[in-house]
Amino acid sequence: MTATTPSAPAAPTAPAAAASPSALHTPVNAWFETHARDLPWRRPEAGPWGVMVSEFMLQQTPVSRVLPIYEQWLARWPRPADLAAEPPGEAVRAWGRLGYPRRALRLHGAAAAIQERHGGEVPRDHHQLLALPGVGEYTAAAVASFAYGQRHPVLDTNVRRVFARAVTGVQYPPTATTAAERRTARELLPDDEPTAARWAAATMELGALVCTARAPDCAHCPIAGQCGWRLAGSPAHAGPPRRGQTYAGTDRQVRGKLLAVLRDALTPVGQVALDAVWDEPVQRARALDGLVADGLVEPLADGVYRLPGG
Repeated sequence: MTATTPSAPAAPTAPAAAASPSALHTPVNAWFETHARDLPWRRPEAGPWGVMVSEFMLQQTPVSRVLPIYEQWLARWPRPADLAAEPPGEAVRAWGRLGYPRRALRLHGAAAAIQERHGGEVPRDHHQLLALPGVGEYTAAAVASFAYGQRHPVLDTNVRRVFARAVTGVQYPPTATTAAERRTARELLPDDEPTAARWAAATMELGALVCTARAPDCAHCPIAGQCGWRLAGSPAHAGPPRRGQTYAGTDRQVRGKLLAVLRDALTPVGQVALDAVWDEPVQRARALDGLVADGLVEPLADGVYRLPGG
């Protein structure tokens, strides 16, 4: 009986490569032209200040919650000088229940710096934007791109998720922005400024409306056929479990309740009124101390408190 040599196993088929950057720009930007939401900060009348206000408010906060506060804010403070002329406590009061109220103080500080350093005009220069108090890399890039049409990589959570799936081929981006992500964003940026600015807005919208975290609508994605994650078979997330943030019972909740009392009061508030918002005294005291340390609450004599600046 003649021995037979077993055939060698077939070489594994390499997964199809994701599309090149230039092949992504046209379909994503074309999709944006048709599907972009009509949001007030995207309208020409919003101006650079309206764009900046929106970027502060939209951090970790959905559009639906931002819209009414944004409209009220711009009606009251249509220019940086208008906000800078008011005490910072008024910014905290007007922030309402948007959450993360330190953003209100930072926006007030940015308005004051714009008035002092730039004659009340939001600067065009990226480095000057970055030098404003409360303005980080993301906000500086977003304002330069969305307000002035400049060429900057704009990396928010939605954009990072689109890039992770379409280019890197994984379901979710890392928890914190990495150097590799920044490099990818720079490599994907179109060469000319108008296309780059449109790309920045379009990828953000795509992540918000289609390439969502929990239920990506791949059937309506303009680059589904070029998406590295889909081409790889949509592998499940291989990193640590992604847990949503809890709120009930946390110091954040207590801080919010304390601030709500102070926002609604027209005069300084006594300790008794603040004690009534939370039963657990140690947590309540810790939350109040944190608000004071963050500059969101100002303690006065005789055990009363107010928002900063009167």
